[in-house]
Amino acid sequence: MMAAAGAEAPDSWYLALLGFAEHFRTSSPPKIRLCVHCLQAVFQFKPPQRVEARTHLQLGSVLYHHTKNSELARTHLEKAWFISQQIAQFEDVKFEAASLLSELYCQQNLVDSAKPLLRKAIQISQQTPYWHCRLLFQLAQLHTLEKDLVSACDLLGVGAEYARVVGSEYTRALFLLSKGMLLLMERKLQEVHPLLTLCGQIVETWQGNPIQKESLRVFFLVLQVTHYLDAGQVKSVKPCLKQLQQCIQTISTLHDDEILPSNSADLFHWLPKEHMCVLVYLVTVMHSMQAGYLEKAQKYTDKALMQLEKLKMLDCSPILSSFQVILLEHIIMCRLVTGHKATALQEISQVCQLCQQSPRLFSNHAAQLHTLLGLYCISVNCMDNAEAQFTTALRLTTHQELWTFIVTNLASVYIREGNRHQELYSLLERINPDHNFPVSSHCLRAAAFYIRGLLSFFQGRYNEAKRFLRETLKMSNAEDLNRLTACSLVLLGHIFYVLGNHRESNNMVVPAMQLASKIPDMSVQLWSSALLKDLNKACGNSMDAHEAAQMHQNFSQQLLQDHIAACSLPEHNLISWTDGPPPVQIQAQNGPTTSLASLL
Repeated sequence: MMAAAGAEAPDSWYLALLGFAEHFRTSSPPKIRLCVHCLQAVFQFKPPQRVEARTHLQLGSVLYHHTKNSELARTHLEKAWFISQQIAQFEDVKFEAASLLSELYCQQNLVDSAKPLLRKAIQISQQTPYWHCRLLFQLAQLHTLEKDLVSACDLLGVGAEYARVVGSEYTRALFLLSKGMLLLMERKLQEVHPLLTLCGQIVETWQGNPIQKESLRVFFLVLQVTHYLDAGQVKSVKPCLKQLQQCIQTISTLHDDEILPSNSADLFHWLPKEHMCVLVYLVTVMHSMQAGYLEKAQKYTDKALMQLEKLKMLDCSPILSSFQVILLEHIIMCRLVTGHKATALQEISQVCQLCQQSPRLFSNHAAQLHTLLGLYCISVNCMDNAEAQFTTALRLTTHQELWTFIVTNLASVYIREGNRHQELYSLLERINPDHNFPVSSHCLRAAAFYIRGLLSFFQGRYNEAKRFLRETLKMSNAEDLNRLTACSLVLLGHIFYVLGNHRESNNMVVPAMQLASKIPDMSVQLWSSALLKDLNKACGNSMDAHEAAQMHQNFSQQLLQDHIAACSLPEHNLISWTDGPPPVQIQAQNGPTTSLASLL
């Protein structure tokens, strides 16, 4: 970190001070105050400009990384940047100062100072491929954090073209894949497809370091998998997901060879190997949850969280906390389906704690957090709270898929309440699966048909309900959406039972029960067992009716105990939080206050 620049300052006093500074910096624990003293002493000797600039950079870097004295760090970095611009052939100091200084500006919310600084550095670094590419990535990231994805995409396009000109196909692929990721975030699917096709060709033909090649392939496949999952196509994604899992296995067998690329523009890594591993677990969990393989989702979540705990001991990278929050969000939804509400609530509280530590994490996940609380409220029959949570989530999100998911669940709340016709019809108009559906997600459109079927069922319009539910079944079977299939089957079974068609009802309820047991979906199991009990009683099968009644009793008891446990937790008070950052401490309350009638 503090190597002397050879011919710049061979003086023994300089080498001695530098040696002491480095000794103190690398001590265990580091003696940062003494390190800073040694570096400050350099200025007493009125050193040449190059030494002065480098020392300002070293001081700024030490103060920025190891202390809270950001003002002093900023002063030193500004001096390093100013002096180094007057010196020819001094790229490493000049651009490192610019990069660090803009980072510090962003930390101090001085984004408008960071942008022109980076633009100037980009402009004068065109003869230094490594720094030119790195600064382009940095400015693109800054625009991304500001949600200015158009400017970020433009910069990544510039970077890709520059990398091509300087003969770095590897870094060109990194720029293009990064641009593809942002285009997916913006839902610009027309532009994404040709770009991903080009990336695929570059990745396959590039011959270089095996780890770098495989990491490009992981990046490419992660984008493809998330694209499919966003579109709710959990069956179509399987070949890509399998390739991704094989790819990460290949990477874990490769050794990190410290062979420096001959082209300095190739000196980039997308993610460390360990982070990629967690990311692959994460997309596997996303797939398992959407497809309704909840035990598999649980298994991969446990593996990923264990890996994350180990990594976080050594690495404070913010991406690890993002991975952890997304994993918890998915496993919470799984718990609510499998009838583990108390555990889900404790995990919601865990997400709140993670978000308290990072304002950016909270601003990115606040809508999801309120959505999860809304789903929890439905599971414990607190419908007013569910409505308040979903309404808050809708206010906080700009993400179309999440917005559609929330509206679908809010519609189910209004259907259950039975007296919110005006609000309900207003919502249903906005998620009409037959006309101008707001998103391209196969899964959400199938769910919208189910919601229409549910409403028609409650209104006694059974033929209309059957039409909607058959549409859901057709769509969910096409993409292996097991939960929607189970829900549609049991509701169809209920309709046929009400219509007196017991044989047809049985043909629906038995596979619904089998599927619900496989998922496992506790609510559908409860509903199916109640129907099977009534069906068998109506058909005179007393043995089967008794068995179904026993099953229903067991499911009721499990759900009831879990319900009481969840509502007795102090975290249950989170259902009242609808404004501002997550509450720091949650006070215990005196027992459950929610109705249990809907469970019995």
